[in-house]
Amino acid sequence: MCGIAGQFNYRDGAPVDEVTLARMCALLAHRGPDGVGTYHAGPVGLAHRRLAVIDLSEAGHQPMSSADGTCWITFNGEIYNFRELRDTLASSGHRFRTRTDTEVILAAYQQYGVDCLTRFDGMFAFAIWDSRSKRLMLARDRVGKKPLCYWAHEHGVSFASEPKAFLGDLSFSRRVNHDAIAAYLALQYVPAPLSAFEGVAKLPPAHYALIDGSGIRLERYWRLRYVPKQHIDEHEAVAALGDHLRCAVKKRLISDVPLGAFLSGGIDSSLVVALMSEQSGSRVKTFSIGFDDVAYDEVEYARAVARQYDTEHHEHIVRPSALEVLPDLVWFYNEPFADSSAIPSYYLAKLTRQHVTVALNGDGGDESFAGYERYVANMMAGRLSRLPLAARRLLAHSARAIPAGTGRSASRAKRFIGALAETPENRYIRWMCHFDRSELPLLCTPEFLSRLSEDPFAPMLATYAGTDAPDFIDATLDVDVQHYLPGDPLVKVDIATMAHGLEARSPLLDHHVMEFAATLPADMKLRGTTKKYLLKRLARHYLPDEIVNRPKMGFGVPLQRWLATELRDLTRDVLLSDRLRERAYFNVEFVRGLLREPVTGRRTWQVWNLLLLELWHREFIDNAGRLASIAVGHQPCWTEG
Repeated sequence: MCGIAGQFNYRDGAPVDEVTLARMCALLAHRGPDGVGTYHAGPVGLAHRRLAVIDLSEAGHQPMSSADGTCWITFNGEIYNFRELRDTLASSGHRFRTRTDTEVILAAYQQYGVDCLTRFDGMFAFAIWDSRSKRLMLARDRVGKKPLCYWAHEHGVSFASEPKAFLGDLSFSRRVNHDAIAAYLALQYVPAPLSAFEGVAKLPPAHYALIDGSGIRLERYWRLRYVPKQHIDEHEAVAALGDHLRCAVKKRLISDVPLGAFLSGGIDSSLVVALMSEQSGSRVKTFSIGFDDVAYDEVEYARAVARQYDTEHHEHIVRPSALEVLPDLVWFYNEPFADSSAIPSYYLAKLTRQHVTVALNGDGGDESFAGYERYVANMMAGRLSRLPLAARRLLAHSARAIPAGTGRSASRAKRFIGALAETPENRYIRWMCHFDRSELPLLCTPEFLSRLSEDPFAPMLATYAGTDAPDFIDATLDVDVQHYLPGDPLVKVDIATMAHGLEARSPLLDHHVMEFAATLPADMKLRGTTKKYLLKRLARHYLPDEIVNRPKMGFGVPLQRWLATELRDLTRDVLLSDRLRERAYFNVEFVRGLLREPVTGRRTWQVWNLLLLELWHREFIDNAGRLASIAVGHQPCWTEG
């Protein structure tokens, strides 16, 4: 894992400024504490921060050149099948000087061109400068595990692992992308290709960009296919899934540095640990964090799995302080990001990095095997859709009688009933939102809404319309794989781990596992109200019933209590400040109404959303002088009006 950055002045051919390149690279130092390197030749420059995992010698230093010196690469990620590819390429005449996967990427590019991407098994974001064709290629892995963004400017294009790197270029304007802010308000994250910074775009997952004198051209090279469906019985499906997962775990055990696993005690991470223990030649190191609030604590379940597989278990009971961790979260996440599980993820990565450099996790099981409650809710709502439209509209209207500030269960009931008259697609998107289609016009000023050029919900509706999934369950999984997964969970884990120089690997996000799951019948994923049906059948061979059958807890924090206690004064100071009012984003009285009564239920997430947005503004837009100095002291000036 690493941080990458660079620039290609294809418009005017101006030489890359070495000082600017160094500043951009320095802003990514947390992603690569083991080394730094740059390459520049006239209008092109590449930079790299190294986290050494494979071939720890100086031979793995980046940017790296091809054997003939015509191509250069800066690369972030891991290619798990690099040894097999290396053997194939060697038989075609390529010669290798290192044991790295980086050099294999270069040789594969020279052998296959852009088609090399379909041969890589792993997670990656990289840039290749081809001096023969005077072309820069940017590429990102199939699911979007590793980030990559680019900024088109008057000289050409700059790129980086994280948008904050562009702050090292003193010509970067730091203007706000209002379409991205509207999408964030709805979704709690900024979805690709949008960025919170105007002029910056995220390269979408499974895409590459070719940049030369004619401009920037984007192409997609992979997508999940949900048809044709496999004709397979459950016994065969369980066996096949087990084979795929064992292979995915085995590939991710390749490392020249200490390796372990996150263990929450949930089915996904527990199954990964079980398969690691089955294949590892030594005791697996596992890591868990617990909380002093029993409603959010899962350590007993993690301990049970650790005992069963005799892991070298490490745990830490944290009493997370929101005021203590907020400055770090705002800085490291680059953009407004309101998934509160980023907080425990940050603490877990910090604990894990004290012992290992690589950690496997259970991410991806929910999106491939239907693990969220909202899938069940959609199925239940679909049954109610048989009622006459007038009856559904009457039920939806009755939801208005449920007070907005009620607790979690009542809040969920209000949203469920209130969406019954919607189409299935709009209903699902509404459930996903912090502020839905009906609330954004109430929250936002006409001035802000007039700046928007696109509907924040349109990309998900377009995915629904374009999927090949034969039923609504699979179609919704496709929407989540293309939007929610790379926009929220994968961003959360990448940023939390790389903030501490830790590499995260996700066996359940192996593209072979995902492709297998996509072609399974939908009822092998969601059967009645049983989520992750097939994955649970496999898990019963490895885990006790108390792990397999327990309700999903998520990875939460006592946000409602925080907003009523230690964050109360900060929240009110920030959201009722003159500074926020002067941005002219929000109707002041609507915001006052959110804060007037106790912040409970869905209102909790809405207030958190607005708080993180304003703190991002103050850190990255208002406070740019501190950022330009590359002083990551995390002493923000947040409380002045």
